[in-house]
Amino acid sequence: MTHPTDSILIVDFGSQVTQLIARRVREAGVYSEIAPFTTADAAFARMAPKGVILSGSPASVLTDGSPRIPQAILDSGVPILGICYGQQVLMHQLGGSVTLGESGEFGHAVIEVTDDCALFDGVWQLGESHTVWMSHGDKVTALAPGFRPVAVSPGSPIAVVADDTRKYYATQFHMEVAHTPDGAKLIANFARHVCGLSGDWTMAEFRAAKIAEIRQQVGTGRVICGLSGGVDSSVVAVLIHEAIGEQLTCVYVDHGLMRAGESEQVVTLFRNHYNIPLVHVDAEATFLAGLAGITDPEAKRKFIGGAFIDIFEAEAKKVGGADFLAQGTLYPDVIESVSFTGGPSVTIKSHHNVGGLPDRMNMQLVEPLRELFKDEVRALGVELGLPPAFVGRHPFPGPGLAIRIPGEVTKERCDILRKADAIYLEEIRKAGLYDTIWQAFAVLLPVRSVGVMGDGRTYDNVLALRAVTSTDGMTAEAFQFPGDFLPRVATRIVNEVKGINRVTYDYTSKPPGTIEWE
Repeated sequence: MTHPTDSILIVDFGSQVTQLIARRVREAGVYSEIAPFTTADAAFARMAPKGVILSGSPASVLTDGSPRIPQAILDSGVPILGICYGQQVLMHQLGGSVTLGESGEFGHAVIEVTDDCALFDGVWQLGESHTVWMSHGDKVTALAPGFRPVAVSPGSPIAVVADDTRKYYATQFHMEVAHTPDGAKLIANFARHVCGLSGDWTMAEFRAAKIAEIRQQVGTGRVICGLSGGVDSSVVAVLIHEAIGEQLTCVYVDHGLMRAGESEQVVTLFRNHYNIPLVHVDAEATFLAGLAGITDPEAKRKFIGGAFIDIFEAEAKKVGGADFLAQGTLYPDVIESVSFTGGPSVTIKSHHNVGGLPDRMNMQLVEPLRELFKDEVRALGVELGLPPAFVGRHPFPGPGLAIRIPGEVTKERCDILRKADAIYLEEIRKAGLYDTIWQAFAVLLPVRSVGVMGDGRTYDNVLALRAVTSTDGMTAEAFQFPGDFLPRVATRIVNEVKGINRVTYDYTSKPPGTIEWE
């Protein structure tokens, strides 16, 4: 992307919450990017940022080979904000001392502001006490030259340090997490006040810059986009169409595993409303035949992904091929694909994507959303004029209902689940709860139970309902419905959906569970 002139680089030392730093900076209206410390010098040279934020880390600066700040950043003269490990490594490299903590400091802590500094301007005052979130074992015990302490806590005599001359600031606490109530204000203060940035980065600015970039990248070439019906691919399609018009062709592979009425909604929206060239492939029979007898979740995902690629490739050839492939890759996907140490990460479950197509089809990738978080994609969708109800839909997995039917997938079981899921979502919307919930759906279990209906015995399917709250999908908690909601939904489903005689609710959080069942 053509990066905004006003930007902040975040150096990732391996913290689990580094993404939150980027979020807080962008919420302040300033563009930010994350780079692992191993490649931060190259990112710094490419971006020419007006400030740098150093993240936390599970490492200790006292360990050989632990992460370090690239010297080019320290030599540049740009403002720096260190958070937790970021404070410790800044002190360590500039001549201070860090010692191994005997007890550490974890959870909520109260700090006292002992001196003024630019980081606190308009947020905290001398003598005030504030709640923050600590999570550290090591601590700074001697300041580097030029620094002074400006806040203390019971476990950290040097909780915040400042060097106003160089515009270097560092905190032992994590200001990026919600558990530090004023943390977002402090980060905004660093970006806007300390670094002097205007805070005018908006979705309108991103839209204009990205359209210009797409036109430059594509030129007179043709782009093909796999439209899943989800928010990400839909926003990609509308954005690229605005940039290059008829040079874009979308292919919607309808695998018969969508929710009730969803395929019709997608086709109507893109073909009729936006007038985007759209190939609609009815492949239900192909997918259901291939899924027959498959019960393993990973085998389902792999078959669906492979079948999608085969059909997509065939349809692309029918329309004359293309020079570029559009994908809805998001920023968390980019960040998580690069370990800060370069090591592998554990695969919990594979993800349905069109990965593999570029090599097979000899196309270049167009990924216009790769700098955005999920909520920013939704904001861009609204900016592009997509209906708010469409943009605000709950996440839906690429393999669709196949992974909400543990065990074998059949058309009959898909139809049963579709009806039940539609009732559940209808009731959620009627109760005004849809936008409060991150994701809600029904799961048709491979279990049958005895029931009584009309004085007769039944032996039918069990349905599980799932609803969670989350901010990013990485962690989630079960949604607490009002007292009469679940009984009302269960009654409707049992009465209206033939084949279900029992309904349960899943209260499991993530972790230890995942949001989806498979």
